[in-house]
Amino acid sequence: MQVFKTFDIIGPRMIGPSSSHTAGAARLAHLAWHIAGEDVKKARLTLYGSFAETGAGHGTDKALLAGVLGIEPEDTRLRFALLLAKEAGVEYEFLFEADAPGPYACMARIHIEGHTGQITDVLGASIGGGNIRITNINGLEVEYTGEYPTVLVQHLDMRGAISAVTGVLFAAGINVAGMRVFRQAKGQIACMMIETDTAVSDALCKQVRTCSDAVLDVRTIDKH
Repeated sequence: MQVFKTFDIIGPRMIGPSSSHTAGAARLAHLAWHIAGEDVKKARLTLYGSFAETGAGHGTDKALLAGVLGIEPEDTRLRFALLLAKEAGVEYEFLFEADAPGPYACMARIHIEGHTGQITDVLGASIGGGNIRITNINGLEVEYTGEYPTVLVQHLDMRGAISAVTGVLFAAGINVAGMRVFRQAKGQIACMMIETDTAVSDALCKQVRTCSDAVLDVRTIDKH
């Protein structure tokens, strides 16, 4: 017999009308904003598949823009994302593509330029009930759902890099709930996605950043 969780029955806290086309889109873009780690100057938001077909009617475009402005899926300001972007001086454009670059019906690419000029490119999908899956970050294939607090470590694919990072977390008493490592190729840029039971502090994040010469960048993402 299939067992349902409360969330499966009542759905997520959100601004409607659709958990997949609205809440999922907002959550996906909000995670991209967290990954960028800074406020947005420009955003190019590409809607694929079902997002492209029916997204305008469900407010998917507004939800994506709201997410990159740092607005939570349940925030009533989501409906006014176009106005808020204008007030904040954020440049944006929407692109609509029929064919999705992956196996999911509702996909979006969130391309962000931050105020420092840093570019963050995130590809992901809304998979139903407000749940999301990020499949690519800055050209690296990943698999990330945002269900746990996460430490995102960009590093060189060198011997000892993983043990150095996990050693810092172990010494601080942080329990790792799950971990995956993705890389472009042997010896090239790689990415650790470390899901933890408790949030990692800014101070500990700085320790991770300096624990090895292989570590290039460290970001922390709260549970979503």
